[in-house]
Amino acid sequence: MALLPIRLPAAEVLFDPDFLAPPAAAALLTELTATIPWRHEAIRIFGRELLQPRLTAWHGDSGASYQYSGLQLQPQPWTPALLSLRQQVEAAAGTAFNSVLLNLYRTGQDSMGWHADDEPELGSEPVIASVTLGATRTFRLKPRNPHHTPHAPLSLPLTAGSLLLMRGPTQQHWLHALPKTTRPVGPRLNLTFRQVIVQ
Repeated sequence: MALLPIRLPAAEVLFDPDFLAPPAAAALLTELTATIPWRHEAIRIFGRELLQPRLTAWHGDSGASYQYSGLQLQPQPWTPALLSLRQQVEAAAGTAFNSVLLNLYRTGQDSMGWHADDEPELGSEPVIASVTLGATRTFRLKPRNPHHTPHAPLSLPLTAGSLLLMRGPTQQHWLHALPKTTRPVGPRLNLTFRQVIVQ
């Protein structure tokens, strides 16, 4: 299946639930979970330092550094598995990427709060390509300003092997999150490919 649009005002969001075949998605989850040098970083939120409720890793081209929530990330080299996946994602998205942020949600209590991928080094209309491996979790989108962008929040189950693409003005007008869940759920690995502006 190809990327199909999710109709939202002031946004370009596309979704392919079957981007990777189940055996390939399962094998990639096993390999990356075991081989990526995962980090448990502290971030600054409202003046307080807190450990992120997930494990992370940042890989990319030399010089593709990235900063968010007080963290300055220097890229680890691409692994063969990440390079292969990047090529597949670039072909589907029609966009080149020089970096990827990996988030490992170990249980349903690992999460991501409301935010937009709008850091200056991503440019004004970044293309964010998000691949999900492992357990299905609910991805949420809501308008930054409901008066400017009147639309109800959207819930989208992200399944193993799916590809979500956000581009155009999406990060200017929408926030997204991955909330906690109390139901039993296995690990989920998310890879968000980006094009960082290298100075």
